Amino acid sequence: MRTRIGAMMLFALLSGLLSGLLSGCERAKQDMYDQPRYKTFSAATLFPDGASARTPPPGTQPRARGAFADSSGGRAGAQAVQADIAAEQAQSNPYPVDLRLLERGRERYMIYCMPCHSPLGDGDGLVVRRGFPAPPTYHQERLRKVPDRHIYDVITQGYGVMVPYADRVEPADRWAIVAFIRALQLSQNAPAGSLPPELKARLDAQPGAAP
Repeated sequence: MRTRIGAMMLFALLSGLLSGLLSGCERAKQDMYDQPRYKTFSAATLFPDGASARTPPPGTQPRARGAFADSSGGRAGAQAVQADIAAEQAQSNPYPVDLRLLERGRERYMIYCMPCHSPLGDGDGLVVRRGFPAPPTYHQERLRKVPDRHIYDVITQGYGVMVPYADRVEPADRWAIVAFIRALQLSQNAPAGSLPPELKARLDAQPGAAP
């Protein structure tokens, strides 16, 4: 009798302990959904100035999109959205092809495109050398003749094994990459007669140059 009573008491004790542990786990799980946070402009004793809103570190660049981005009135965010829409609807490069645009395109190209397409654009990137399917060279006649919008759409939507980059490259940067790809194509296929006289003279002086 005593043994049975003792076993029942032990079972009740273990059951209570297990229930407490499970409720604690459930509470911890809910805390992951309802994490403690500060409301906008609320006070905070954690910081010496008593404010929860913190000044961005020096050198920080704002990056925001949407109707309420960057300003309380939403004007800056709305302007950015309109600029994105205009860039997405353009059928040819809507930006002046100047040194600034080419430098931006080169920077974005080196980040997102170079691993497969290579610095030269011939499709012999480091990822390809390790077994990834090689993309076509930009210097083939077909891709030299496609409209700018075709290259923009491939960046946006992907092609074959290439993934879409719309979620990583903003519309304006896609056009900058298009401009840089055109510069790469020109660097390998420029007619000799279009070169400045001093460069053409240097080319003619190279061993094996055509008479």
